[in-house]
Amino acid sequence: MIVLASKSPARAELLRRAGVAFTMQGSGVDETPLKARWLGEGASPAEVAQRLAQAKASAVAGRTPAWVIGADQTAEFDGVLLDKAVDAAEATGRLRAMQGRPHQLHSAVVLTDGRLTWRALSTATLHMRQLSDDWLDDYAAQAGSALTETVGGYELEGLGVQLFDRVEGDYFAILGLPLLELLAALREVRALAA
Repeated sequence: MIVLASKSPARAELLRRAGVAFTMQGSGVDETPLKARWLGEGASPAEVAQRLAQAKASAVAGRTPAWVIGADQTAEFDGVLLDKAVDAAEATGRLRAMQGRPHQLHSAVVLTDGRLTWRALSTATLHMRQLSDDWLDDYAAQAGSALTETVGGYELEGLGVQLFDRVEGDYFAILGLPLLELLAALREVRALAA
């Protein structure tokens, strides 16, 4: 049995489309104080993603005898971790600041049964193109919930792809889950169990 320690519809859809049978269980991990503590200790945005994925996996692994997948994604711009914007105005302002410049998305995944743990981190660099204020305002009006429900303020699989002129890295990691690495680990786990 496999449990996804998340309520993320995007991650669930990626696993479903890949043919992975799983159930979902929220981790109950409160990310805000953990992020603040780890950043205060000098952790990088990539390390925060890894630690959050581990915390989520561990929380659920303590409640079930299954293999548990924990995942998290952080956005980094100029070395600073970006949280989800609180409103459309903040998201649009952030997009204005990022135009013409690169930023990173760090996607971490952990697979654990409470004893054995496998981890992966994938970082993608997205280069935002220069945009006019009118174009950005139009994007914000059309993007809807993507502005505040994603760490970057966009969904690359939708209208958000038009923000960029170049993307370096794994597409699935940009969507929030290093899927190819995870599938290889799941095949290995199944082979060990056989």
